[in-house]
Amino acid sequence: MNHFKIFSTAAATTLLAPAAMAQGIDAKVNEAFATVTGPFVNFIFAPIPGTSFPWIVLWLVAAATIFSIYFGFVQFRFFGHAIRLVKGDYSDPNDAGEVSHFQALATALSGTVGLGNIAGVAVAVGIGGPGATFWMILAGLLGMASKFTECTLGVKFRNEYADGSVSGGPMYYISKGFTQLGLPGGKILAVLFAIFCILGSLGGGNMFQSNQAHAQIANIVGDYPGWITGIVFAAIVYAVIVGGIKSIANVTEKIVPFMGILYVGSALVILIVNYHLIGWAIGQVFAGAFTGLGVAGGMVGALIQGFRRAAFSNEAGVGSAAIAHSAVKTKEPITEGFVSLLEPLIDTVVICTMTALVIIISQQLIMEETSGHYLMNEAGTGIATVGGNTGVALTSAAFGSSISWFPYLLAVAVILFAFSTMISWSYYGLKAWTYLFGEGKTTELLFKIIFCVFVVIGAAASLGPVIDFSDAAIFAMAVVNIAALYPLMKLVKAELDSYSARLKSGEIRAFKH
Repeated sequence: MNHFKIFSTAAATTLLAPAAMAQGIDAKVNEAFATVTGPFVNFIFAPIPGTSFPWIVLWLVAAATIFSIYFGFVQFRFFGHAIRLVKGDYSDPNDAGEVSHFQALATALSGTVGLGNIAGVAVAVGIGGPGATFWMILAGLLGMASKFTECTLGVKFRNEYADGSVSGGPMYYISKGFTQLGLPGGKILAVLFAIFCILGSLGGGNMFQSNQAHAQIANIVGDYPGWITGIVFAAIVYAVIVGGIKSIANVTEKIVPFMGILYVGSALVILIVNYHLIGWAIGQVFAGAFTGLGVAGGMVGALIQGFRRAAFSNEAGVGSAAIAHSAVKTKEPITEGFVSLLEPLIDTVVICTMTALVIIISQQLIMEETSGHYLMNEAGTGIATVGGNTGVALTSAAFGSSISWFPYLLAVAVILFAFSTMISWSYYGLKAWTYLFGEGKTTELLFKIIFCVFVVIGAAASLGPVIDFSDAAIFAMAVVNIAALYPLMKLVKAELDSYSARLKSGEIRAFKH
């Protein structure tokens, strides 16, 4: 998720906007809303008794581990085939669906790549030390199997309409899949998932994004009313989402590669300039993973932070990506499962790892320049900070130590991340909305207008508890989704076995384009 994971109400308030914006009406809304939703938020993010490990993170990581084992580590066995699918080697333009494999992947990635890759990694390394990176990578690799499972089901049980449009996602595979297996409660779980999805899309997938975009712009050009940013963003977002998934996919297939090149390219420049420290930094990652390098909590602290950041970054198991992948053109549901497993690899293993290495190396350079000490100080309290910076500010300072103009580039990245997350989550919320209230142009237009109104509200207000609640709703999606995936995973296994046999026998062949 995007990119926008909130870790606590206090953290949300710190990240969302200047203190001045939290006065008056905002403060009253915050107080009233927190009173009503606080118990739900606290439950979702509550730690396991006797530990500091959030139970929702264990819920996600345990599922990813089980799926990896059950499917024989499909993320490694079919990695090469997934690349060929994205390239279009097996694509038949006559298959039902609305977008290509690459467009579906780009749309889903645009919903997950974002602030979690910038701020979340800084928080993980800052609290858990360099070793958090190792556990973050491991959780990302395991999460590939969760994405594979849910996205295969998304295509298998999607609705295909006469006009060529499709609707899919957990709402559909939970209700249809449970019916096929003769299990009770499918409709109730599907409705519950849809409600959580709508709430998450309007908050974390919308208001938080426009709020952070305004904050970054204001930092560059000076403070000004947030509603101006909100209106501009709302107009651009509406222009894209009004055309449906095809329009969204056409935009994301261009933005996502550009975002990746822009951000990862900057990280590579810093790593190349400081190439002599790369081996040392990797050594710190492995050493810290099993010793904690003196940070609070030691190895356990590094593990908790790494797993938490991975789970909050790539959304494997949340079920959101299955909505985007369901629109793909294919007659083989399993193929989109293969494509989707690339998401956690790109989001967490590549982009988050690049961020972590830059922070580790940059902080080391700063420590050497200021005090001659190495990464961990004598008290062993954790990685150094720059002027007390954390989150986005820490990442910006880390990049800025080697590239003076990086804060400006970061502002562009945050704006693009925010915009791409909004248009993807608008589609997620729309499909949950139409599942509850029915398909139709009027129904869809109503939700799109509501979504754009919330873009303006998000940019103009400081609503920490509202965003906390929406983030909790997103992870509540994972509670419902994963609970349903366990009985449904045998249907995915049947699809996998059938496809594997036909691929091996030569029955399934690449198309000549």
